[in-house]
Amino acid sequence: MPFLLAALLVFLIAVLLSGGSTPVAARLGYRLGMLARPGGRRRHRGEIPRTGGLALWMAFVLAALFAQSLPIPRFDSKEVIRLIGLLLGGTLSLILGLIDDRWELPPGPQFLGQILIALLSLPFLIFIEYVNNPLTGRPLYFPPLIVVLLTVFWLVGMMNTVNWLDGIDGLASGVVAIVALILFLHAGYRLDPPQHSVALLPAALAGACVGFLPWNWSPARLFLGSSGALFLGYTLGVLAIIGGAKVATVVMAMALPIADVAWLIAYRWRRGRRPTQGGRDHLHFRLLDAGWSPHRIRMAYYGFAAAAGGIALLIPSALYKAMALAMLGGVLMWVLRQAPPEASD
Repeated sequence: MPFLLAALLVFLIAVLLSGGSTPVAARLGYRLGMLARPGGRRRHRGEIPRTGGLALWMAFVLAALFAQSLPIPRFDSKEVIRLIGLLLGGTLSLILGLIDDRWELPPGPQFLGQILIALLSLPFLIFIEYVNNPLTGRPLYFPPLIVVLLTVFWLVGMMNTVNWLDGIDGLASGVVAIVALILFLHAGYRLDPPQHSVALLPAALAGACVGFLPWNWSPARLFLGSSGALFLGYTLGVLAIIGGAKVATVVMAMALPIADVAWLIAYRWRRGRRPTQGGRDHLHFRLLDAGWSPHRIRMAYYGFAAAAGGIALLIPSALYKAMALAMLGGVLMWVLRQAPPEASD
């Protein structure tokens, strides 16, 4: 079967499954009382179900399993092991998020659960073993302890980055869809040899997000909830590892929300506040309070992710990518200066 046809099939199946199951997920949210109510940093109207993660999880899992049945060449004998780890970790992330959506866990148990899920990925050969040296282009391998710490830091960081990004309708799911498409292009066309079977997984993730977006668009009828955000963050983090070990590509495409998380942690620490404390000092909230419309904020994040991801795909040299990332960091600093945190305190 031609690769592009297989990818299109997987993508469309994920879109249909996600879009078709969102009404069921919304009804479950109402029935179980898993609702987001206005107040505090939440400015939406009415009670909105927080069970969007169920639709995303089901769509991705079924589309990923369908992809395994397609006659696509597979070059990695360990691919099935990693897929099992991906689906298991994604399911556990969803469950952890559902527990938080229902009972609002304190930060400590949340982080402990995320760390355990990340550690569970290691026996399934999901870990960051090396990075490419930007000066020499050669791989730089890490000792085992650093491999474990770096993998846990990356996966926990991605879960929380997507979770913190989920503050405006359609923002997190749209950004993840774009980054997943970039990973699909990277694994399917940029790698030599291409990893077509692995590329079908980000195609499934992108399709699940696209099918969910109409229900999550302003005004949202269904929220991701912690379940959806943690599931998307974990899945995207794993796909960055197993999709040709291109964590750097995801870092570039997610540079804006990642930098916002780093900025917030430092900002809250300097002011004696817990980094995990909720508030409207996230960049998207500050831009909203500064007068930006939700649509303008979404388009800015989408455009940044697409542009940065495009640079990662098109520029072959690791050194040039580092320079491009530095330039993007300059743009980010300019954006942060347009809406200082003090404006929203």
